[in-house]
Amino acid sequence: MYWITLRTTSNRLEAELMEQVLAAHDIPTRIIDLGLGSYLGAGSPAALQVRSCDRLTALLLLSPVEEDPGDSLE
Repeated sequence: MYWITLRTTSNRLEAELMEQVLAAHDIPTRIIDLGLGSYLGAGSPAALQVRSCDRLTALLLLSPVEEDPGDSLE
């Protein structure tokens, strides 16, 4: 099974939050620490990875919600 990087962040906590969202939908993930920030306590950049077969589902779950122009209350 191949793992691909879905998102990179400058904050590991953001990656952990995305990991929890995907875990709620039974999508396996892993977080990879990037750079020295994780060792020096500054920012802790990270990459969120998913299996290649779960890529599209994960992208849809983590994408912003599009608003329908007809739903506005103006």
